[in-house]
Amino acid sequence: MPRSAAEGSVPPWRSRRNFAGSRPVMDDVARLAGVSKQTVSRVLNDHPAVRATTREAVLEAMRTLGYRPSRSARSLASGRTRMLGVLSFDAARYGPAAILTAVNTAAQEAGYLISSIALDTADHDTVVEAVDRLSAEGAEGVIAIAPQAWVGRALAATGLGAPLVVLESPLDDGTPLVTGDSRTGARKATEHLLALGHRTVRHIAGPAGWTPADLRLASWRAALEAAGAPVPEPLAGDWSAESGYEQGRRLAADPDVTAVFVANDQMAIGVLHALHEAGRPVPDEVSVVGYDDIPEAAHLLPPLTTVRTDFAEIGTRSLRLLLHRIDAGHEPPPASSVVPVDLVVRRSSAPPRGH
Repeated sequence: MPRSAAEGSVPPWRSRRNFAGSRPVMDDVARLAGVSKQTVSRVLNDHPAVRATTREAVLEAMRTLGYRPSRSARSLASGRTRMLGVLSFDAARYGPAAILTAVNTAAQEAGYLISSIALDTADHDTVVEAVDRLSAEGAEGVIAIAPQAWVGRALAATGLGAPLVVLESPLDDGTPLVTGDSRTGARKATEHLLALGHRTVRHIAGPAGWTPADLRLASWRAALEAAGAPVPEPLAGDWSAESGYEQGRRLAADPDVTAVFVANDQMAIGVLHALHEAGRPVPDEVSVVGYDDIPEAAHLLPPLTTVRTDFAEIGTRSLRLLLHRIDAGHEPPPASSVVPVDLVVRRSSAPPRGH
């Protein structure tokens, strides 16, 4: 009968406090639990032939030693790591964070683990290093939340060797893409403000080179041109509320400004602050429309009209698409997926005064 780890003290040669910098290995677990290394492997792979008492002894030994099984140990029986990689850029923003949460949830439901790497910078060498790390960990596939086109080009040059799905920015090699419909969202926002009677719509764009920002900027401009409305010079922010506030101060100083479409909700919050500070009430003097529909949008003063992006659906679709590519082997990848968006009308938009 195997000896439970709880029956004796942890051997000094492998106690949690006496590793001398080394990590416990499978042999240590087997020795402490009084079983063979093969039995430990079977427990790790959830083999049905292991008795309940033996399984509990092994698990207790793992807890006592602080043992964390490696990917390779988990894959001994199946030849599969059941691990997927995610590369994300600007992960602190609401959109990427919400997508990552949805990917994690969908992966757990499918029986996979996620190894996520958040990159503050996305130069070529950093992308290559991140891809190499995921490959070394045995990632069976990778999802890249890559909102900048040049990030996609860096990914394409890495020679990943595993199925890849990208979000936001398409690659030239036909890699499957999942994205929100920025073109339609920006058009709906602009047309909504024009339909209220505003002569034109000012725009605060996201940073140049970011695919969602570029698409929303182009669609805003196209909607104005299609309506025969003046096309004013756009302003640019960096997705942050601070940049929205700074650009909002510029717009607040112009008495001709009556409507603003902002490329994301964080910047729109800054615009609302600037307009309030300048004594230009929303929507009585200026209407504001944001983008994303962050959870706080409905609770602002006034509640923000915005374009809702279903980030959870983007994350779930990307995970399903990646698993399809993994299971399909050399079959052609399925078509890319564009997730629809909705305009959510709240009290920050209204007809212009006197209209």
